[in-house]
Amino acid sequence: MSKLSVSIGIMAYNEDRNIGQLLESLLAQKLRHVTLSEIIVISSGSSDQTNAIVRSVATKDSRIKLISQKKRLGKATVVNLFIAKAKQDILVLMSADLQLKQNTLENLVTPLANAKIGIVGAHPLPVNDPHAFFGYAAHLLWGLHHQISLHQPKMGEMIAFRKIFKQIPVLSAVDEANIEPLIRGQGYQAFYQSKAVVYNKGPENLKEFLAVRRRVYAGHLAAKYEYSYEVSTFSGLTIAQCLFRNLKITPVVIFWTPAVIFLEIIGRFLGYLDYRLKLKDHTIWETAESTKKLS
Repeated sequence: MSKLSVSIGIMAYNEDRNIGQLLESLLAQKLRHVTLSEIIVISSGSSDQTNAIVRSVATKDSRIKLISQKKRLGKATVVNLFIAKAKQDILVLMSADLQLKQNTLENLVTPLANAKIGIVGAHPLPVNDPHAFFGYAAHLLWGLHHQISLHQPKMGEMIAFRKIFKQIPVLSAVDEANIEPLIRGQGYQAFYQSKAVVYNKGPENLKEFLAVRRRVYAGHLAAKYEYSYEVSTFSGLTIAQCLFRNLKITPVVIFWTPAVIFLEIIGRFLGYLDYRLKLKDHTIWETAESTKKLS
C-alpha cells in the first residue's frame, strides 16, 4: 500500500483546556501507511489561551499552522476555509475537544486506500462517568450511534474524506451530515471504522444536553429536507429497535433510560421548532462548557 498523505483540520473556539494535549497526541500518532502532511488549526473568535498554546506547540513542529479569526464564524464557514487551505487530497476533520489513541489516525485513514470508499467515520467513546445520569445518557446515545453505524455508517466527531468538493452549505449546523451526501452523491461509499477510537465528553447538565440535542436534530432535518439526505440515526424507529436489541435490564437502565428518551424527544421537538419556525439559528454553535475538559 502506498502511503496516504493527509491534511488535518481542527476547528477551535476557546479550547485551551484540551488543544495542547490534542496536538501533542496527533504528533505522537503511530503511522505506517499514513503521512501527516499538515495540521491546520482554525481558531474562530477564541478569547482564551487557545492561540498561544497552538503557537507554542507549532514552534516544535512546522506542520502545525494556526489561522486565527478575530470574529467567531459559523463552523461550516470555518470548515470551508480548511478545505480551501488544505494541500492534500485526503482531509481529516475533527473537533478540538477530543482525545485520541496512538493508532486512531492510522485506523481512520487507511480504509481510503480502497478506491470505492470516500468517507470514513471514527468511533466516539465518551469519558463521562456512566454512574451519573448525564454520563449514562452520553454512553447510551453514543453506544446506539456505534451499534447503528456498524450496519449503516454514520459520521461523527472525527472523519477522513476525499477532497472532491469545494464547500458545504454555510448555514449547516452539523457539518458531518452535510459532507456525507456530497461524498456519497458522487458514487463513493461511507465506512465506519470502529477501530479508530476517539474520546469525547457529553454534556453534564440539562441545559447543555438539550441545547446539543436540539441543534443536532435541527441540522439533521435540514439535511433531509434541503439536501434529500437522511443520516442513519435520524429515524426514531431505527434507534428504538437498536435500543431494545441491546438493552440489559438493570435498576439503573429501568429508571434512567426512559428519562433519556424523554429528554431526547424534547430535544428533537425543540429542534423541529427551530427548523420549521426558525426559532433559533444554529449556524454558530452554543458552547457546551461541560464538554471541554476531558481529563
